[in-house]
Amino acid sequence: MAWIFLVLLPLAASAATASCSLVKPGCQARCGDVDILYPFGIGAGCFRRGFQIACNNMTGGGEKPFLTDAKMRSEPILVRNLTVTPRAQVRVMVPVAYQCFDATGNKTSSFDGQLRVNPVGVYRISDTANELFVLGCDAFVYAGRGSRRRQNPESYSYFSGCVAYCNSTKSARDRKCNGVGCCRVGIPQALLDTRMTFGDWPHAGMDLSPCNHAFIVERNHYVFQAADLKRTPDPAKPWRMPLRLDWAIRNGSNSLSCPLARESPGYACLSKHSECANSTNGMGYFCKCKEGYEGNPYLDNGCTDIDECKQPQSHSCFGKCTNMDGSFDCRCPRGFQGNATKPLGCVKSIHTGLIIGLSVSSGPTILLLFIGSKIIIRKLKHQKEQKLRQRFFNENRGQLLQQLVSHRSDIAERMLIPLKELKKATNNFHPTRKLGGGGHGTVYKGILSDLHVVAIKKSNIVVKSEINEFINEVAILSQINHRNIVKLFGCCLETEVPLLAYEFISNGTLCDYLHKTPLRSIPWQDILRIAAEIGKALAYLHSGVSVPVIHRDIKSTNILLDDALTAKVSDFGASRHIPRDQTGITTAVQGTLGYLDPMYFYCGRLTEKSDVYSFGVVLVELLTRKMPITYRSSKGDGLVAQFIELLSGGKLEEILDPQVMEGGSQVEEVAALAVSCTKLRAEERPTMRLVEMTLEALQGPKERIRVRGDLLAKTNEGSYSAMRYTSSIRRTSSENVSRQYSQEEEYLLSGSYPR
Repeated sequence: MAWIFLVLLPLAASAATASCSLVKPGCQARCGDVDILYPFGIGAGCFRRGFQIACNNMTGGGEKPFLTDAKMRSEPILVRNLTVTPRAQVRVMVPVAYQCFDATGNKTSSFDGQLRVNPVGVYRISDTANELFVLGCDAFVYAGRGSRRRQNPESYSYFSGCVAYCNSTKSARDRKCNGVGCCRVGIPQALLDTRMTFGDWPHAGMDLSPCNHAFIVERNHYVFQAADLKRTPDPAKPWRMPLRLDWAIRNGSNSLSCPLARESPGYACLSKHSECANSTNGMGYFCKCKEGYEGNPYLDNGCTDIDECKQPQSHSCFGKCTNMDGSFDCRCPRGFQGNATKPLGCVKSIHTGLIIGLSVSSGPTILLLFIGSKIIIRKLKHQKEQKLRQRFFNENRGQLLQQLVSHRSDIAERMLIPLKELKKATNNFHPTRKLGGGGHGTVYKGILSDLHVVAIKKSNIVVKSEINEFINEVAILSQINHRNIVKLFGCCLETEVPLLAYEFISNGTLCDYLHKTPLRSIPWQDILRIAAEIGKALAYLHSGVSVPVIHRDIKSTNILLDDALTAKVSDFGASRHIPRDQTGITTAVQGTLGYLDPMYFYCGRLTEKSDVYSFGVVLVELLTRKMPITYRSSKGDGLVAQFIELLSGGKLEEILDPQVMEGGSQVEEVAALAVSCTKLRAEERPTMRLVEMTLEALQGPKERIRVRGDLLAKTNEGSYSAMRYTSSIRRTSSENVSRQYSQEEEYLLSGSYPR
């Protein structure tokens, strides 16, 4: 037995040495079942500032590690795991936020799940490793950060949220988190802390879902179960979820990136074989061992050489391996040749003289075989590509498109463009031909064989179940001919994702023209004309074609301007057509928040009035020259809410672009129109035809034409009740304009939710 002890003793000593090399000498290496690796530590002198761990003895549970400075419900946060390299993360457990109701819908209890991490700010809630879940029937929850006090509004902002709704718990399905009983959404970067805010919506009743729940949880951990809708809080055993925190070396607002950190006192990467890497979640940096080394880069000599030869499978060496400091050499043994980094990559060497003899005797035959094989391979490759193109053409319903446009031979001839021509037009989609990208695809510039300059849109993956709708929309757009809509030249269906070729517009987007520095001058008459042209295009799509088309993503980046500043509506990747016998369709929500119709966002019901709302936001953007997505007032309101508030208070000039002021009384009329278009209730908004007529009237020879409530009171398309104002912007009346916005409405109008 003594010899066994002598063998195991060195192994135990080696393991102890390896463990100690990850913590400071003399410091506690574990708490419970969690390794405490430096810069984390327990006790004075064992941790870097901001990384202290408390190891508490729990009744009946042994030792448990906690983050000392992170709090939720004034309780410390339990640590389940922490890693130093290769990923700087801490896995913690946090209670789930909830809001409960009685049978009459009155709130009985709630917990906002407020999480505060340490004051030094080394932690960030990981945006790549977590996601937000909301459970409930008619549950609207957004997660925010900072203080909610209105005295300091800039310290609080929304960062993510979603809506879960259901008629009953029976409508929810296990493992399906698609908005019915459960919704999920990602979170952005640089979140120091968070809390959940539940919308003040009427609750469906205790028999449906007694409580709404919200939590940020580690990705792929939680799987929705319909039974969770019946869950109620248990104080003795709180429902907890794992959450991952990214950490980095930071010092509050003085956090440094690698170049400056290396030259500063307190640089954390102490090991000789360590290197610095910038944090991907906010300012700061972390350390890692150089390639070929492993260990703890935050300690002197913490990174040690990896003996790759002891792990041939991990480091792909299947020949003769020689370990070196920070690397290794891998080659075939003597008498073998080939690639030693691949299994069976080394083969026995053949005598050189034999090879030469065989080559001389059979050279012509081998040459003929080589040439013949190349020809056959090329032919087979061509046939394979041809079959693949034909398969994609059939899958993309190319024959259906041919049938839909067959009655117009002029359209049918040009509508289907071969892939070969688009590759030639874009130099095989070379990066230098790339014009930009958006939510629906990437756009390239190309020149067709008929010398037309086109913008070729390479869309994102198309859902095969919706390809028939896509083809119908292409057929409709191919027949649209309007000077304010970008012309569709054709499409290519020979690829997995269909390609669209539009006319090329040279002057960029309206967004660039309004916001890109240096700012360019835009006279009021051009602003009014651009607004009218956008209105004409949308009115044409809604009521001027055989099957109405809803654009669904109207925003300044989808309005192109040519050399004469003529506006052209573009990017129909999200558009949908609606039969004339229907007023709308129910579909997945798509668009850009800030421009997105709040009622469409909530209920998923897409109508023509959804485009009207987006157009109203563009009008506000034209008048203010401010971006709806990023703008925040001193109170934290979004652009639309702030515009309406200032208009109702007679202080519109505070937000208007100075150049717009030259429009005089016309500005009041356009502002009134913008407010009408952005009404929260869709039925209170005018149609695009009425909007077009209003803007046309303002462009008429009489510059003092006013948009009164009786201007279009009786038309064959309905009534339009515009707001009345006094002649001075400074004395604008608040009649019919003043509105009270709930937190939910402010959120929906704010545009802070990521796309």
